[in-house]
Amino acid sequence: MNKKAIIFGYTFTRDRQIDFDANNHDICKIVAAAEPSLNLCISCGSCAATCSAGLFTDFSLRQVILLLRRGETKDLDKEISKCMLCGKCQLVCPRNVNTRNLILQISKALTSARP
Repeated sequence: MNKKAIIFGYTFTRDRQIDFDANNHDICKIVAAAEPSLNLCISCGSCAATCSAGLFTDFSLRQVILLLRRGETKDLDKEISKCMLCGKCQLVCPRNVNTRNLILQISKALTSARP
């Protein structure tokens, strides 16, 4: 009998479930208190579509806001450092989210949350 494993071309992927209860949402609350327009964001992607930094890097403000809301703040400071604060995203936002201040408030909250 052949003891070789049969390969069907499928692979196992790691679990991608997000445990919202285990994540820390304090930073999102701090940022939302400092910049209330965060709550107006509907994640339409207009900001990501016009982003100058997004042309040269893998930066996406939409992704940053999503991670912030999920409470996944582990690498968020590295991600927001890619932003050039040009303000193009703020000009195209249909909900008038103050994106420049949002980035600054995220940075400030992450800095103050570090031990």
